[in-house]
Amino acid sequence: MGQVAELLALAALWGASFLFMRLSAHEFGAAPLAAVRVLLATLALLPIVLMQGQWPALRQQWRPIAVVGLVNSAIPFLAYGYAMIWITGGLASVFNASTPLWGALIAWLWLHDRPGRARVTGLALGFGGVLWLLADKAGMRATGDATHASWAALACVLATIGYGFGANYTKRYLAGVPPMAVAAGSQMAAAAWLLVPALMTWPVVQPTPVAWAAVGVLGVACTGLAYLLYFRLIAHVGPARAMTVTYLIPVFAMGWGGIFLEEAVTPVMLAAGSVILLGTALAAGLWTPGLKSQRT
Repeated sequence: MGQVAELLALAALWGASFLFMRLSAHEFGAAPLAAVRVLLATLALLPIVLMQGQWPALRQQWRPIAVVGLVNSAIPFLAYGYAMIWITGGLASVFNASTPLWGALIAWLWLHDRPGRARVTGLALGFGGVLWLLADKAGMRATGDATHASWAALACVLATIGYGFGANYTKRYLAGVPPMAVAAGSQMAAAAWLLVPALMTWPVVQPTPVAWAAVGVLGVACTGLAYLLYFRLIAHVGPARAMTVTYLIPVFAMGWGGIFLEEAVTPVMLAAGSVILLGTALAAGLWTPGLKSQRT
């Protein structure tokens, strides 16, 4: 029961991250928002790493950890920071649900982790759902809103590709490294990657206290604390089951957005999101209805 509670808490935190990005992205801008977020996460995680004596592991593996910081935090957080200016958090969270699809595809192409029929079917279904969402947001109009929404949707896809690559890169080059060292080190590296872009685009008008409070919760709770819960779940139930949090995030994100920002949930979001989640379940090997996975 405790693990179920942790899973729900993690989904609620990561779902809320889209709400807090919506509350702060307009005032901070994409790069400053992402930079402050990872800096606060670093400040939350680094003392734990030091107390656990994992600093030597972090220092020894700083190069691959820096790569993870770039592809798994800096680029995705920057992309979502931009997207949250133009589209709703609920829609972005549906795109985010396709992360395991990219992880499975990259593992297939790069690590030669050949999927069986069920996973190939899942990849096709999931990417079909993503294309459906992209087509719906892109529309056929050349207006400013449609153009910005299209770029925002593509930014969400870029973020999920980064997450998928980061997971496989970690599996290949950071196996055996303490998870908290990777988590804290990657946030520290992301802060370094984002420093110059953040300083160059820092807002002329200082963000309001509400925006600062939102980014504070985003960094400490939705990033730092969420990492703690995530790695606890991996340790207790394994990565495959921990990854099921992906299914719950859109529910919480849409709920938070609807309650606090009155964001609408469209039929296309629900339908395409269902297709993405179905494809993700098959591609991640979490559901194989009558199709036996044939891995070689």
